[in-house]
Amino acid sequence: MSESHNNSNHKSHKENNHPSHHESHEQKGYDSHGDHEGYDSHGGHGGHGSHGGHEGHDHGDMIIEFRNKFFIILVVTIPIMLLSPMIQSFMGVDWRFSGDLYIVAVLSTFVYFYGGWPFLKGAVDELKAKEPGMMTLIGTAISIAFFYSIAVVFGFNGEQIFWELATLVLIMLLGHWIEMRSINNASKALESLASLMPNTANRIKEDSDEIEEVKIDEIQAGDLLLVKPGEKMPLDGTIVKGTSQVDESMLTGESVPTEKTVDDEVIGGSINREGSLTIKVEKLMDESYLNQVIEMVKESQETKSKTQDITNRAAKWLFYIALAAGIITFIIWVSIGADINTAIQRTVTVMVITCPHALGLAAPLVVAVSTTLSAKHGLLIRNRPQFEQARNIDAVIFDKTGTLTEGKFGVTDIQSYSDMKEEEVLSYAATIENDSEHPIASGIINEASERNLSLHELTDFNSITGVGIEGTINDKNVKVVSPGYITKQGFNFDDENFNKWSEQGKTVIFLIVDDELKGAIALADQVKESSKETIAALHKRNIKAIMLTGDHQKVANYVAKEIGIDEVYAEVLPDQKAEKVEEIQQRGLVVAMTGDGINDAPALTKADVGIAVGAGTDIAMDSADIVLVDSNPKDILAIFSLSKRTFNKLVQNLIWATGYNIFAIPLAAGVLAPWGIILSPAVGAILMSLSTIIVAINAQLLHRFEME
Repeated sequence: MSESHNNSNHKSHKENNHPSHHESHEQKGYDSHGDHEGYDSHGGHGGHGSHGGHEGHDHGDMIIEFRNKFFIILVVTIPIMLLSPMIQSFMGVDWRFSGDLYIVAVLSTFVYFYGGWPFLKGAVDELKAKEPGMMTLIGTAISIAFFYSIAVVFGFNGEQIFWELATLVLIMLLGHWIEMRSINNASKALESLASLMPNTANRIKEDSDEIEEVKIDEIQAGDLLLVKPGEKMPLDGTIVKGTSQVDESMLTGESVPTEKTVDDEVIGGSINREGSLTIKVEKLMDESYLNQVIEMVKESQETKSKTQDITNRAAKWLFYIALAAGIITFIIWVSIGADINTAIQRTVTVMVITCPHALGLAAPLVVAVSTTLSAKHGLLIRNRPQFEQARNIDAVIFDKTGTLTEGKFGVTDIQSYSDMKEEEVLSYAATIENDSEHPIASGIINEASERNLSLHELTDFNSITGVGIEGTINDKNVKVVSPGYITKQGFNFDDENFNKWSEQGKTVIFLIVDDELKGAIALADQVKESSKETIAALHKRNIKAIMLTGDHQKVANYVAKEIGIDEVYAEVLPDQKAEKVEEIQQRGLVVAMTGDGINDAPALTKADVGIAVGAGTDIAMDSADIVLVDSNPKDILAIFSLSKRTFNKLVQNLIWATGYNIFAIPLAAGVLAPWGIILSPAVGAILMSLSTIIVAINAQLLHRFEME
């Protein structure tokens, strides 16, 4: 192609209604370097990022750790339950024997220190940070149950509740295991980015044409590199020799290869499709475009809100309530003249009644059900807090290519300038383009195939550098060329439709047979059928629809008008995408971002909710909070519906898990003692277990929810 492909001619290109066939391809690809947004890893798991004791571990190792601990504690819990005097009394059996409580004490000690270790360490970490939460509540509960029961074994007047300790640890391990399996927060975003870069490059030695293979870190700025067809660009640079089509889709999400020639810039990680290129290295890895994206992703990950989720906040307040209630209970009983044993029993009962069996399962069970539901409907939830936030979305920012559109060219219009019928114009063009791998060619060939048109016999196929291709059909010279060629050769034609197509940002190619202009074909990235329905449904919910794309303003405006987009930001460079998201957020809007390309990663991460389409790049999906498996924008509506219903169900469970304390804590403290109603620690533990059953049943009712 010509020098018009470099960035300096971008303005002149936009002002010219007759861009060349390949120029329009090139400009679209070049300006679309930023047509997507990104990722969020959220260390920790979901809202439990503050679960101390977890932060230094790999997420996958933590899942295995909790799984293994759960099954081991399950085995140990069985004999603890069977040897418990209270459980035996409920079962109507008597399996007591000399020294049985010492065996239970030994087993419970193992449960406390082995099974409870993650929670005990987490509690210490939370208290050090002065942010008590779920771990502190669990650690407090199991410690009270353990040390009180040990005291009973060694003579303290009361009933041991080792079974309460074992079941609490068991349920907490199960809850955390369920939660971690349900939400895959282990980010592979940065690894996906790094894997795009080749490890070696072919460097041209100074003062010779010899080629040497060197490692990337040995390359210096100014080195000349040879990039053969099919190879990746080792680093950012400028072409000094050669012409080729460069596939930047893995970086930009744009499906159209970019025509590159001398003085054009290339991005490390993009793929050279056709001719050999000699590039001069301009930026080393630390300064490269890809590294900038990596840094933006890192920054977005680190600045993402660290706010604790609703479950952890509930645990925090429940801890304070339990602590205050326990202290007040002890003081009151001592002040009214009760013996120390009675005061301690009342205090322990109060603390046990607040043991978070149900609270520990309230969120994980709902998450497990909603995750299963969402997966069945093509939604993969990666980050729970952001998924819960989806119910509050005010605006959805859409990437254009691959999200609202198919990401591939299709024929939209055909015009004949002679007695040749439209089908014949298409048939001739498809025959010429049949040997080309260009997306424009694919669009023409697919249209001919859908119309069941027969192709002709082609001979003497040849590429016309920079303007198109030609060949011989039925002894006639046939050319498929760009508008630039038509203008240069001085062809006169009815350009009313051409001007309209150009204003819509469509790509136009012309058919010439024996130097006579026969027809024109317009192509464009096809809008997904579901896009218009999605935007209409968003408007019914009073949610703004915004387009953020690196594509041309004309193309973006055309697509926006077709489907009803409210705001359009076009020709946005990669490093500007996350900034645009922040600008929109600064207007007070809660923002969801959808995209499928690598440079969508920082913006996806910066958004309140990042949504990746499943047909996109790995980095976009790793950067998102939610992935649309079917790449259907209409699935966004299901996200909002399920998010709202899941949050409501979560709140219901938290009410069941904690609300009973309003009644149970006063009873445990002994307010009805004057009337002979006193709850023992064992009975308090049983009441606590009942709320766990209610929470489990309520979570399962979410299965009855029908997706929108």
